[in-house]
Amino acid sequence: MPEGRPVAEETVSSEFRGFRRGVRAQRLLSSETPAALALGLATLLAVVWANIGSSYESVWTSEFGLKLGTIEFQRTLREWTDEGIMSVFFFMVGLDVRRELTLGELRSGRRAVLPLAAALGGLVVPALIFLAIAGGGEYGNAWGTVISTDTAFALGLLAVVAPRNAPRLRVFLLALAVVDDIAALAVIAFVYTDEVTFPALGLAALGLLAVWGLERLNVWRPLPYALIGVYTWFCFQASGVHATLAGVLIALLMPVYPLRGRDLRLASRVFNLFHQAPRPDMARRVHDAVSYSVPLNQRLSSLLTPYVNYLVVPLFAIANAGVLLNGETISGAATSSLTWGIVAGLVVGKAVGITLAATLVIRLLPSSRLPGLDVPRIAGAGALSGMGFTISLLVIGMAVDDSEAADEARVGVLVASLLALVLAWAVFSIGERLRPLDPPAGQLLDREVDTESDHIWGDQDAPATLVVYAGMNPAYRQHTARALREAAEALGPDRVRIVWRHHAITEETRTAAFALEAASAQGQFWRMHDELVGTDKAVDNDTMREAAERIGLDLDAFERRRSRQSDRERIENDNLDLEGSEATEKPLLYLNGEHFTDPVNSFNLQSALE
Repeated sequence: MPEGRPVAEETVSSEFRGFRRGVRAQRLLSSETPAALALGLATLLAVVWANIGSSYESVWTSEFGLKLGTIEFQRTLREWTDEGIMSVFFFMVGLDVRRELTLGELRSGRRAVLPLAAALGGLVVPALIFLAIAGGGEYGNAWGTVISTDTAFALGLLAVVAPRNAPRLRVFLLALAVVDDIAALAVIAFVYTDEVTFPALGLAALGLLAVWGLERLNVWRPLPYALIGVYTWFCFQASGVHATLAGVLIALLMPVYPLRGRDLRLASRVFNLFHQAPRPDMARRVHDAVSYSVPLNQRLSSLLTPYVNYLVVPLFAIANAGVLLNGETISGAATSSLTWGIVAGLVVGKAVGITLAATLVIRLLPSSRLPGLDVPRIAGAGALSGMGFTISLLVIGMAVDDSEAADEARVGVLVASLLALVLAWAVFSIGERLRPLDPPAGQLLDREVDTESDHIWGDQDAPATLVVYAGMNPAYRQHTARALREAAEALGPDRVRIVWRHHAITEETRTAAFALEAASAQGQFWRMHDELVGTDKAVDNDTMREAAERIGLDLDAFERRRSRQSDRERIENDNLDLEGSEATEKPLLYLNGEHFTDPVNSFNLQSALE
């Protein structure tokens, strides 16, 4: 840790404040609750527009397109939105699916059982309820409207109505919605496709094969994928299969993997070269190296999220949610089996199907249950899943060709979304009253800071306290320690105190923990800490002794205390603080008693500490 107080007129430069505002704006645009609000406002706009004059339908049914000689490609504005612009939305869905299968909850068999089973119940039961009510009518084939969950609405409003101490609820709902989306897209492809032109479908398959080839060749720039993606979309459009399927299939082939240390080191080296000689060509190389270090799936997901949240999905809602709410439509919807089939399927079917399937899995496979995912909370998520909206409206456009019946179906979707939100709020509220959740392990600091025994850097009266549980592994030495040092230098010891506690769960980190405590016995904990952070060698007994010699410790006393493991109880006591919290080898930070969940870098730390 740095010594003394930094000398500066301003803690944060104006340039840094501007950068921070930009990052905060990006986070706001990528967050789910504002996105759900934007979608709700777009829906309201569509309904108001549809009930003022006749311009709504005239605008969305107007045609435009391309004409080249005898080749003509014309579509209505609504069709361009539903099959063209919405391909970007389904591309984002595909990115989420691939990421969940590769890196997320669906990667682990044990953790995937619960959302998979719940999603299956949320597919079958709503469809059965819809068919029981509307199956005998003219539009019984519209059962696809009740099988999917609107991820944007559901996740955005989950943050509003769900309990704060159930962080896994969001992961569960996201995994469930991903499975829902896969099933809904399969239904669209196989149920709502009338005629298939197989030569065009074969050309589309060649496009997908080309995307796969780019991934195999480790092509990391997005432009080649984009060009092949446009070609593949036109092939799907010509084949008769709903063109949005192209977006999903292309996304499933995009490169995705955990960040690799060698790529990050390359980016760091290239940036150092730019810092030594800041030239335009080196700036481009820095940009390329940083982009290369982040897999294309994650890069595109981060880039496209604001556009999808605030442009693509709201535009789709404006194009499809406009329903004429006159007396005839309302009375027709009130007596329509199609409307009530949609309402009952989404509101009742989703809640019952998801809850029953999840309860069955928890009873039969207790190991599938995760903290914060009990039956009352799962029931609330199941109720919220009744917000089918996006794909429900899309299926209505394909399955219901009569305009009056389509309006009645849209009324059903809108009513179901409102009722699902109210039901979810009620279920969560009742669950919290009857069976409240305990704070999840690891979310709150269990043991208060002890000024007599804890290792503390900074003033005792500093307004911010950052407790760090870590071991001297590469993740801490190369990343977290640097972030802590830069944040501490920027703020100074009078504004933040840093408390170190051991999280020594490997042989390497235990060796370092005993060395740190042996140095602490001679009043040199933080100097030994900085020596170990700065070493490039493996953390072993020889490294410990060399570090102790460099900082001038009494080597005999140092080695004697280490060999006797005099501080075993102290180290084990720190380790016990995180028992049951699912903590990994990564450092765990608590800011003023609450788990710091943002990515640990100096920017995030400094912003939070201020």
